[in-house]
Amino acid sequence: MSRIESAPVSRPLTVGLVQMSMCPDPAENLARASALVADAAARGAQLVCLPELFSWRYFCQSEDPANFALAEPVPGPTTRALETLAADLDLVLAGGVFERRAPGIYHNTAVFIDGPRGYRGKYRKMHVPDDPGYFEKYYFTPGDLGFRAFSSRRGDCGLMLCWDQWYPEAARLAALHGAEILLYPTAIGSSPREGSAERARQHEAWELVQRSHGIANGCFVIAVNRVGFEPAPDESAGINFWGQSFASAPDGRVLARASADADEVVIAELELEEVERIRVEWPFLRDRRPDAYAGLTERFLGDDD
Repeated sequence: MSRIESAPVSRPLTVGLVQMSMCPDPAENLARASALVADAAARGAQLVCLPELFSWRYFCQSEDPANFALAEPVPGPTTRALETLAADLDLVLAGGVFERRAPGIYHNTAVFIDGPRGYRGKYRKMHVPDDPGYFEKYYFTPGDLGFRAFSSRRGDCGLMLCWDQWYPEAARLAALHGAEILLYPTAIGSSPREGSAERARQHEAWELVQRSHGIANGCFVIAVNRVGFEPAPDESAGINFWGQSFASAPDGRVLARASADADEVVIAELELEEVERIRVEWPFLRDRRPDAYAGLTERFLGDDD
């Protein structure tokens, strides 16, 4: 009896990366984001990702209690606007929202919407930075929903936010939950005080670490950044957001990349069948040793006492 081999099933997916700059008016930012999402859909995008906290200038450059008034429930007004947009355009849509969960409890959150199916859930940023110009711990409670995969008609997506993109554990857990695509809405850049060599070093590390997550887990990576200069409220240096949003394949190759200085919609063509093929060729998930990884739950293992 001859062995019957099944042919791989092609699963093409067109993804839109909305790279944009932000103005001080949230309503204008939402309107511009909506127009860019519509442009992506007109160019064939079936899944579109917006940047982190796309409705506002990056307010975390300073610690100002007045900024808590920007937060809203999730689902809430921004989520409902994105739901309407995704349903009208029949696409999967992800983007960042400043979530007011309860008095005194706020999160940096991303929502996941699947066209006519509507709001499918949210992710709360797990790794919250506290660095000069990135005072996020003042505003955001660390997430408590864990790392997961959101199922959609367009594929299964792990959804994380910015600082999460540096952590291999986050990408791994999303992949173990079934993610084929790792989505990273982002707000990252450099201080104008830093020289060009330092800015280039930081950017290269940012892109390489995310592409490596894709390789290690056999996933596509979609990293969507904001772009342009945003001054700090106290008139200190501010941040040059470096754009360069990109999509990479499960073998790490870059499929598409945006510019460093312009608002634009980047279209990337994915073939989701590659996920299974690459995971068979490079069986990193097969050869994992979960029985040997207990130390990963410890803060540090190098203490002398």
